[in-house]
Amino acid sequence: MIIELIDEAVKSGARREKACALLGLSARGVARWRVQEGGEDRRQGPTATPAHALTDAERKLVLDTANRPEFRNLSPRQIVPLLADRGEYIASESTFYRVLREAGQLAHRQHARPARRHRPKEHVARGPNEVWSWDITYLRSPVRGVFFYLYLAVDVWSRKIVGWSVRHEESAEYAREFITQAIDDEGVDPKKLVLHADNGGPMKGSTLLSTLQRLGVVPSFSRPSVSDDNPYSEALFRTMKYRPGYPRKPLSSFEDALRWVEGFVAWYNDEHLHSGIRYVTPSDRHARRDRPILAHRHEVYTDAKRRTPRRWSRHTRNWTPIGAVYLNPVKHEVRTPPLASALS
Repeated sequence: MIIELIDEAVKSGARREKACALLGLSARGVARWRVQEGGEDRRQGPTATPAHALTDAERKLVLDTANRPEFRNLSPRQIVPLLADRGEYIASESTFYRVLREAGQLAHRQHARPARRHRPKEHVARGPNEVWSWDITYLRSPVRGVFFYLYLAVDVWSRKIVGWSVRHEESAEYAREFITQAIDDEGVDPKKLVLHADNGGPMKGSTLLSTLQRLGVVPSFSRPSVSDDNPYSEALFRTMKYRPGYPRKPLSSFEDALRWVEGFVAWYNDEHLHSGIRYVTPSDRHARRDRPILAHRHEVYTDAKRRTPRRWSRHTRNWTPIGAVYLNPVKHEVRTPPLASALS
């Protein structure tokens, strides 16, 4: 039957190699069948289901879990860590994705749709409140062309939002008040803090810079028009604008803007499982509570591997806490020495 289909396709003008490839065969293999086996398909597929394959009940449990109200807006990358925190292991992330794909439930449910200047100096955060990144974005007001401006500062090491403020305009004076308040609220030693920002007017205004100099804060700036130099603030804004509940329509008042931002910050710091820090919350990471959480997940995975070892090809998932975090890391080039130097 396979040979007849290939011959029919060739007679209709198709290339034999293409016709064979479409059926998962090689043209040379088909030619060998014609000579040695009389032209019959001699392939032999698997005759038994693997012993460690998911049962129908397990497959249904994966789908039911992914569709729970508490998980339906989360990806498997966040569902699996949440389950591990509860002491549950149902399946790996890849299994969740495969089962959802087979069930036609893997469509993206969010609004997201799937650049010579010197680089900024590299900064390294080995703990909380060592390197901060901040920026300003806007929220639409009920008046067309008028916006509410959201000032946000994030700790690079923990990804925690350490300060926020909503204002009617952008200004260096508001930026000075915002940063000073955040430093006071966090109880930070300003002489040990690096503050990174874009090249905007409020960020480089003399009012803010003089305050940073007086406090002993080290300022750091992105290159003009290079958003990649401020990745942590950009990632934070993207999370904010593409999560469920983001106001797609103008906010009705300044008070509504304050309430919405307050709710977002509480969710982001205390509930959001951040992919950059092994899917723990920024608040847990900031308070150094991430180590026992990740250690518990490791125990859950180790126990799951012990129960069904054939489902694990090698090691369990890496739940090691993230170490130092780099802002604008330097790419060190490995240079090959000249031949004369290598031989000397």
